[in-house]
Amino acid sequence: METKKISQKTLMKSFHHWYYGNLTCFSQEHMQTFGYLTSMLPIVEELYDKKEDQEKAMQTYTAFFNTEPQIGTLVVGITAGLEEARANGKEGVDSETINGLRAGLMGPLAGIGDSMIVGTLIPVILGIALGLSTGGSPIGAIFYIIVWNLIAYFGMKFAYFKGYQLGDKAVSFLVGTQGKAIRKAVSVVGGMVVGSVAATWVSVTTSFELKNSSGKAYLVLQDKLDAVYPGLLTAGFIVFCWWLMAKKNISPIKVMLLLLVIAFVGVLVGFFNPGLKY
Repeated sequence: METKKISQKTLMKSFHHWYYGNLTCFSQEHMQTFGYLTSMLPIVEELYDKKEDQEKAMQTYTAFFNTEPQIGTLVVGITAGLEEARANGKEGVDSETINGLRAGLMGPLAGIGDSMIVGTLIPVILGIALGLSTGGSPIGAIFYIIVWNLIAYFGMKFAYFKGYQLGDKAVSFLVGTQGKAIRKAVSVVGGMVVGSVAATWVSVTTSFELKNSSGKAYLVLQDKLDAVYPGLLTAGFIVFCWWLMAKKNISPIKVMLLLLVIAFVGVLVGFFNPGLKY
């Protein structure tokens, strides 16, 4: 029996299907399932000649799937390698094995990806872009679009082909002691990056003051706060936003709308100065 091998062209096609369509038909019920199906379709079509075999193989990937899209590319590459092994009749590789591996890697890779990509990489790139955008320059936006797309594309491509090469060998590393250490380290770094970006670009101050009968201010609240804890209002607002999103599960859009309401009311009552940036 001739050994079946996925061609480089098909692997690239599969990768591009995931890169462009990982959120295809996204819903709360299926999440990234359909994006996964589109990425595995070229693999299955090349490995199996009969329609019945193709349909049976594709049934494997109809199970629920959701992870961080960039780092999660590794799972797609791994299952491409496992599908190749199954097509060649390798013992122990079946639908249950593949789905068990997918389910086992979803969580760990989501933790690593959310901390590394969303919590670290994107804030760093945005911080640089904000600096380049000083004075209304469009360079910052152009920088972010180009750099992010280059990193995302080539990073995801590397993860896909590395997963294909490693196969099920990647599982013991990603869900073992080393994987836990990586997730913890990345989470710490992500927290430091978010904190530094917030400290650099967020500034909340108050214009509230009390005046005597002659109109002279005898209490300037911001001066008092700065004397005790410089940046106290900024820190308070950041912690408040974190508490709403992390503890109360309020979406970022609703939090931003709430901040707009707070700023509007604050200006009306004189707590904030409309001439300042918040």
